[in-house]
Amino acid sequence: MHTLREVLQQAQQDGTAVGHFNISDLVLLKAVVEAARELKVPVLVGASEGERSFMGVRQTADLVRSFRDEFDLPIYLNADHTHTLASAEEVARAGFDSIVFDLSALPLEENVRKTREAVVALKTIHPSMLVEGEIGDIGTGSEVKEAMPDLSKTLTTPEEARQFVEETGIDILAPAVGSMHGMSRSMVQGATKQHLNIERIAAIRKAANVPITLHGGSGTDDEDFRRAIAAGITIVHINTELRVAWRSSLEKSLSDKQDEVVPYKILPSVVTSVKEVVKSRLMLFNTVAPKPVEVR
Repeated sequence: MHTLREVLQQAQQDGTAVGHFNISDLVLLKAVVEAARELKVPVLVGASEGERSFMGVRQTADLVRSFRDEFDLPIYLNADHTHTLASAEEVARAGFDSIVFDLSALPLEENVRKTREAVVALKTIHPSMLVEGEIGDIGTGSEVKEAMPDLSKTLTTPEEARQFVEETGIDILAPAVGSMHGMSRSMVQGATKQHLNIERIAAIRKAANVPITLHGGSGTDDEDFRRAIAAGITIVHINTELRVAWRSSLEKSLSDKQDEVVPYKILPSVVTSVKEVVKSRLMLFNTVAPKPVEVR
């Protein structure tokens, strides 16, 4: 089994990206695992602090490990958006493959200092764990919003990216490049799409010289995904799209089976609906990207 670092390096060489999908129950995890098995591609399973609190840190790690071992599947576990060192150390001890240590709400200097301290502490506990740091504003939460804010003035600059990577020692960078957590109601309805700053992605990738993650990928235009991967995105996070599929398919299943009370008779259609979303994204992310953007 390849390490996550090796998987990311291979994706960079191939011009593809690794899909990252958040889970908060077994239904979502089964959907991600089944999609990855059918397509035979690596996948990252994400669990934020809230999701880990609901599922349990060790329980989440053991569940993912059991699927990995049983099916010899390149499935990796990421501690998404972790805001305290104590929480970060807990997932390191549990054996998570990577972590997003997110102090992006702090001033840049404080973010640099505390992220650097976290890198040292986490590598002491779990030397092979990959540490991702975040700068810029990509919002919080996974809600469906009435409208998305204007993000053009809060993008990460290449200079900030270079400084952050050099001074913290992180393995992966999460910059702000035009995406936002959550989706607008019009995105859910399919009327609008989220667009990314492709030129900024290319400039940041060149300046940072580490794998770049796109957070808040839900609702993004497919062509923007292709161009972003060509420009240097190596990991793409999808969460809200899965949650929307989970809820809508659950509501339909409950409506169709109003007298049914057995969970395993209600939930299979939910797994299938979420799996189809995951498969569509994995197929897109694992298609060789077009010619990359040139940065002068």
